[in-house]
Amino acid sequence: MRKNSITESRSFNPSRMHVQLVHESEHVKVMNFNLKAGQEMPVHSHNLEGELVMVVLNGNGELLGEHGPLDAIKTGDVLICEIKEPHGVRASTDMSLVVTIAPPI
Repeated sequence: MRKNSITESRSFNPSRMHVQLVHESEHVKVMNFNLKAGQEMPVHSHNLEGELVMVVLNGNGELLGEHGPLDAIKTGDVLICEIKEPHGVRASTDMSLVVTIAPPI
């Protein structure tokens, strides 16, 4: 078992979303996304089978879909979707997310 502290290593970039790879294997990929208020993870999708799990570590914002905002999100929310489903995030406040993709892309 390995341990990684996201809170000690996370950082924010004032000009764009910052992504940090936490773990990658043939089975799963885990990343830490850090967005300043107003920044977005643009809506996108991948033509693959698998699931995506986003955990909001802190902050508030909106879950985005193909046709715009889908729902408000906040600290503690867990969001799950198929990798091929269009998804994105817009931060209303500084926001940190842990994103897990299985299988990894």
